[in-house]
Amino acid sequence: MRLGIVTAILLIGACQETQVAVGPTPGRPRFDGSSAFERLITQVAFGPRVPGTDGHAQQLDWMVARLDSVSPDVAVDTFSHVTTSGDSLTLFNLLARFRPEATRRIVLLTHWDTRPRADQAADSALRGIPIPGANDGASGTAILLELAGVLAAAPAPLGVDLLFVDGEDYGPGIDDMLLGARRYASRLGEQDPRPVYAVLLDMVGDIDPNFVIEGYSAQAANVVVQKVWRAAERLGYQGFFPNRVGDSVTDDHLPLIEAGLPTANVIDLVYGPANGYWHTSEDRLVHVSAGTLEMVGEVMTELIYSGG
Repeated sequence: MRLGIVTAILLIGACQETQVAVGPTPGRPRFDGSSAFERLITQVAFGPRVPGTDGHAQQLDWMVARLDSVSPDVAVDTFSHVTTSGDSLTLFNLLARFRPEATRRIVLLTHWDTRPRADQAADSALRGIPIPGANDGASGTAILLELAGVLAAAPAPLGVDLLFVDGEDYGPGIDDMLLGARRYASRLGEQDPRPVYAVLLDMVGDIDPNFVIEGYSAQAANVVVQKVWRAAERLGYQGFFPNRVGDSVTDDHLPLIEAGLPTANVIDLVYGPANGYWHTSEDRLVHVSAGTLEMVGEVMTELIYSGG
């Protein structure tokens, strides 16, 4: 259940008496939700983006071309994984760096692969079908790809790394999930300068958005959480970003947190009635919204251009 705007403001005031809400950062560039939605449509049109499929290969080429056109520093990290069932996967993390010379840096990340099976489908006959991944995969990717153009046109006051991780959703068990995030976390020590924090976007396109604070983020990255939720408040989105803690979710932020990088997960935990679209064939375009993409993208631009 979503908190109303007045209730959210009261909770924010009670928890953060020293924080005074101000308006949006002057001169902050606009984020175009309609353009981001077109990038989401393109991904879904590739078909399932499961590692090893044509859709996965097509999306990889498309993302690399987009990032190469706007970022001065793009790297593709290719790695392999053998699943518990013996499948051999070739996986790809993409990293686009903006203002690579800046010593103070943050990371925004999302996963770009999709679930190979609709294991939450009510009809057991549909559970072996790959999901379309309009929300779970395409939404965060669309926002970061659109944000890449914003960062190219209007240099940010700090360094920003956009990270697209692969193999988040392969599964079915946790040993074969979060693969790209684990790979990135294992190499954090090689980064100089090391990022100061990260924000994960996962399932951020729901037509009926409600971004409560994810539990592990509240425990391990509360400073980052407050930065994000205050940015949402400054933009008037506190009704969609209520200042209360919800469920804890095993997701790509956990390997980063375990590696010592505070990471907040921006995730809508309920997708459709009774969460009925999650990991099913109903994760389709009709259930996602350009307006939600624009809201989350605006919160990310406010976070960045306010100085992070």
